[in-house]
Amino acid sequence: MIRYFFVLFILLAQACNSGQKETTETIHEQPQEEAVVSVEDTVKAEDVIDKTVLYDSSFVNLKKYADGFSYDMRYATANNFLKKKVYPCAECLVRKEVAEALTKANKELTEKGFRIRFFDCYRPLDVQKAMWEIFPNAKYVANPNTSASIHNRGAAADITLEDLKGNPLDMGTTFDFFGKEAHHAYTELPDTVLANRQLLKSTMENNGFRAITTEWWHYSFKSKYRYEPSNFKFSCGQ
Repeated sequence: MIRYFFVLFILLAQACNSGQKETTETIHEQPQEEAVVSVEDTVKAEDVIDKTVLYDSSFVNLKKYADGFSYDMRYATANNFLKKKVYPCAECLVRKEVAEALTKANKELTEKGFRIRFFDCYRPLDVQKAMWEIFPNAKYVANPNTSASIHNRGAAADITLEDLKGNPLDMGTTFDFFGKEAHHAYTELPDTVLANRQLLKSTMENNGFRAITTEWWHYSFKSKYRYEPSNFKFSCGQ
């Protein structure tokens, strides 16, 4: 009888060891999977962050921020009333919320067969001082010694309209024309010119911009005074 129980004990011990071994092997056969992020996924995530984490007050390069605009940045050339190039490159910088409003306005215009062409956007304070020295008339040039231009705050743009083939619409005068013919109240102009000005004005006002009386091309964003004047220089190509 003792021998019988001894044999039974040996068999039970072998069975227990066998079960433990199988359980251990099963655990090792199911390793944890590692999270894998591809380079492509990383780039896409960064693209989203670039658009969403910016503050409204951030300066953005409009050429890289949105498509569909046209550019004729006059102060990056000598084709302006200063008669000299004062910007190192033809970039258009504005505050982020201004860029969003401009994009909405341009979308409305493209649906009608037109688009915005830019003459000027952010303007360093030093350039404003140079303008004042040449033309010290507060009706046309903001006095940098008393109140900075909205351009210095990144919340204004000098613009016109063109058709989708790149042909500019007739606005009655050239950009930076210092005379009554450039005023919004001046109506001794062809009907087509008045209609073009009104199209630009109504579209911009519908998207949060305000005109000034003496320049058909200048539009300031509604929250312009929340931003401080700036004097940083352009970073070309960035």
